[in-house]
Amino acid sequence: MRFITLVLKNPFRSRARSLLAITGIAIGIATIVTLGVITEGLKTSTEDTLKAGGADFTIVESNVSDMFFSKIDEEYVDRVRNVSGVEDAVGILMAVQPLDDNPYFVLIGIDPAKINMSQIKITEGRTLQDPDADEVIMGKVASENHGKKVGDTIKIKNREYRVVGIFESGDMQQDSGAFISLKKLQRIEDKEGKVTMIYVKMTRNSAVEDVTDRIEKRYSDLTTIASLEDLQSVDQGLQTIDTATWAISLLAIIIGGIGVINTMIMSVFERTREIGVLKAVGWRERRILAMILGESVVLTAIAGAAGSVLGVAAIQILLALGMKGFIEPVYSPEIFMRAFAVAFTVGILGGLYPAYRASRLAPTEALRYE
Repeated sequence: MRFITLVLKNPFRSRARSLLAITGIAIGIATIVTLGVITEGLKTSTEDTLKAGGADFTIVESNVSDMFFSKIDEEYVDRVRNVSGVEDAVGILMAVQPLDDNPYFVLIGIDPAKINMSQIKITEGRTLQDPDADEVIMGKVASENHGKKVGDTIKIKNREYRVVGIFESGDMQQDSGAFISLKKLQRIEDKEGKVTMIYVKMTRNSAVEDVTDRIEKRYSDLTTIASLEDLQSVDQGLQTIDTATWAISLLAIIIGGIGVINTMIMSVFERTREIGVLKAVGWRERRILAMILGESVVLTAIAGAAGSVLGVAAIQILLALGMKGFIEPVYSPEIFMRAFAVAFTVGILGGLYPAYRASRLAPTEALRYE
């Protein structure tokens, strides 16, 4: 029998034990993939939100754990608008309210007089006009998901709001939500005179660094965000998910490694006589070592593939449970490369000791083993 055939067949002599080892590792890999996809999706959607309407940068409250927890006094919008280098500024209030079977429907409050700055494209109906009217404009994705068209109504906190327009923006989060008068959303959220963030458009030939420095020096309770890197330095939410992903990767290596060690030691124990025969017919220690390590890697490679599939399935389940529209999953190659790197690390580390033990068996003692 060829060497590679032995490596591929031996791990499955005890199918129940191998299946348990694969399942344990696959769960860890699935968690890594799921968190990775969610993290990348959050980064992408957040970056789109930061640049919504062609804004050059965004302002949030200083020292908040998450930018969406930011609460800024609305009067800062006029103050920022008067800073040198700023062409215009608009305050935005963001909120999440349940709508139909979607618990994460995004509402964006904006002054109807400033809605042109959002650079959305109205595809049906009209835009917002009256700040006191009970009306909304829905994103194209939201209108399709909820089966709404111009003239229909949606219920938010037991109050009916008329859909007066459908828009497209290219931002998944916006297109899956709705714009509403800032004044109305402030009342819904009980945040009178507050906004979540301020979108800033600069004048031509102004440098972002100069304008942001002026604002932060003048208003110490405000933080400017011009890039995703800036956001990650102040947004603890993304940092927490990143940290959790790496922590789970480490746990998967430790727990998976223990499982592989146990599986492979039992395999070596049961095949002691067989290994003695192989050494008696001329197999060298390094060949035995390579065989056991190869078997270990085969187990974890299968676990890596199964875990990746489970991770993708978990994302689809989360989307079906209401995350669709709130986050757009991003399946980057780096996520799956990390998952398989963890799987192969588990295979190598978990197989080292059993492989070494097998390679050091004395042929005469192994042949006498019953």
